[in-house]
Amino acid sequence: MQLSDRTHQIFTELRVYPSSVTQQGELTYALAEPKPGQRQLVILAPPASRLLEQFVGEASGGAQTMLVGPLDSHNARTLRSELSWLNPATLGLGTSAGFGDRLGIATPGHLRALREAGGHIAPIPAQQSIREMTRTGRSPQQVFDDAMWGVFAEGWRAGFAADADHLKSIDDIDRCVAAGYTFYTFDPGEHVDNTADTAPVAALHQKFEALPWAALEDSPEDLLARYLAPQYVEGRVLQFDGETLVRASVKYGRAIAHVARLYRHLATVSSGRAWEVEISVDETETPTTPAEHVYLATELRRLGVQWVSLAPRYVGRFEKGVDYIGDLAAFTADFAIHAAIARTFGPYKLSLHSGSDKFSIYEIAARETRGLVHLKTAGTSYLEALRTVAQVQPDLLRDIYAFSLERYEMDRSSYHVSAELDRAPSPAGMPDRAVPMLLDQFDARQILHVTFGSVLTAQDSSGRSLFYDGMMEVLHSHPEAYAANLKSHFLRHLRLFAAYSKQAKE
Repeated sequence: MQLSDRTHQIFTELRVYPSSVTQQGELTYALAEPKPGQRQLVILAPPASRLLEQFVGEASGGAQTMLVGPLDSHNARTLRSELSWLNPATLGLGTSAGFGDRLGIATPGHLRALREAGGHIAPIPAQQSIREMTRTGRSPQQVFDDAMWGVFAEGWRAGFAADADHLKSIDDIDRCVAAGYTFYTFDPGEHVDNTADTAPVAALHQKFEALPWAALEDSPEDLLARYLAPQYVEGRVLQFDGETLVRASVKYGRAIAHVARLYRHLATVSSGRAWEVEISVDETETPTTPAEHVYLATELRRLGVQWVSLAPRYVGRFEKGVDYIGDLAAFTADFAIHAAIARTFGPYKLSLHSGSDKFSIYEIAARETRGLVHLKTAGTSYLEALRTVAQVQPDLLRDIYAFSLERYEMDRSSYHVSAELDRAPSPAGMPDRAVPMLLDQFDARQILHVTFGSVLTAQDSSGRSLFYDGMMEVLHSHPEAYAANLKSHFLRHLRLFAAYSKQAKE
């Protein structure tokens, strides 16, 4: 874009992000950071332009009127109304990746990795679960807007989505619909009966009879009759016997009823909008068997639920912040069947939750799904922020780590992790050059991963931040270092998916 000499001078003084500069009609928009951490919206317009009245900020006159305004929700919403490419969209069945961002400033690094990886991977830069929002003190609107400003900063015009992740209630849905999300991940894990795999037959049948048959719009007799015939999945035959079906129903029946309730509510409150759904049953104690997957897909479809991706609980362990733990041959065989079921009963994508850092299975997942796959990451971006802090200010990371060691036993309770304190390195006497290596040691990495909420919200007796302000000062003062760490890390995630990626058909 050709800018006048005066405009170029103004943008240089304000430290404008070059990729953000966008001319739309008579206005020129840009994102500036005149001081580290003080990002602002800049708009240039002809004198007395009434279009500026839509935005909040301070205007100054001259040959051009310049408005400098905050990156608040009002300006974000107004900018989306003017620049259509800042509005999230649905992604359909194209290969996709979700980039959780607990700090709200990681999107530029994510998108740079995506650009370099190539292929056809659609991004979801706005993605955070309600659980994580609670722990970080952020709202659905803040998460949504922070990602949008990152998209604007990078000038990303290839489309993106916003994931309201791990929603469990109608209230969760309403908050995210109001913010403008387009991708809704339903998590009915609290309604999954994890005892179904091992319950004695007599107890199992009691649970079966007690299922919410009215909500399922079904009866025991009708359910059993539907599964008498064998199920064919790409040359494989899945035959349900009575016990297999009853165990699948007891395990997932209440979860299916809950998903149908959430889905119908979303369809009502989002009428006239574009939206899509993912279903997640990954955070359960036992793997989803092929028969259970068929049951889930069949019953959800019967109840009118439509979805673009599903996250079963796979064999092996998908722990936070570390590679896949388990037998790769067993995973390949199991995942191949799940992929075949997804093609047969959909098609829909298989989703890899807690998918960050699972480098040993990416090629398997991309190949077996033939690109019908969604990768979901979250805390690994936070860990790259900590890596940047360790490189720039090792004393701060050392203090964060010592605090995390104290918080770990409490904070680990809601996560699948196996780090142990007695295996974690001690911070006492650790030389500066060794501090960044904490991010690569299994136990230390998981401990830092799951204690993020405590770290980001910790305060001293006077109410001042113990770590958050210092972390953000480092990251805002070294944005390119953080973006470079993110880019390098996520290229390892994305390259194999790019090789098998599929673009969604219009």
